[in-house]
Amino acid sequence: MMSKMYSLQKVQVLPVDMKTAWNFFSSPGNLQTITPAYMRFKIISEQHACGIYAGQLISYIVRPVLGIPLRWVTIITQVKEHEYFIDEQQYGPYAFWHHEHRFREVEGGIEMTDIVHYRMKLGVLGRFANSLFVGNQLKDLFSYREKKIREIFNKTK
Repeated sequence: MMSKMYSLQKVQVLPVDMKTAWNFFSSPGNLQTITPAYMRFKIISEQHACGIYAGQLISYIVRPVLGIPLRWVTIITQVKEHEYFIDEQQYGPYAFWHHEHRFREVEGGIEMTDIVHYRMKLGVLGRFANSLFVGNQLKDLFSYREKKIREIFNKTK
């Protein structure tokens, strides 16, 4: 039996132009800036100056629970510049992870939408872990990112 699929969506309007928004979010190096310090997020793969591209592998170490290090590898599967990019987990804590980053111009700036679909490993135990802390931790992570992004982009006005 396939495990339950969960989803999370976050929408935020950024008071910047498309180029500024795209350049910030399509640079993997900025992930550390918008991730809570307690997770001790660190990219361990080599970063290229050529920007984001389909097929790009990004390896991280993250410590989401009790400081225990987890290795996570994602691949950028699709990129349409100034519109969207998608990352999917290749290796890591989830049975399935698909994260869309969408951008569109709106009055007052750029509307950025994050859409995450994920499944937990370990069947019933994974569903229990999701209801106990994983689901809330993801919501908290995206709330933290929203606040941090607001701070970053309001400084650029």
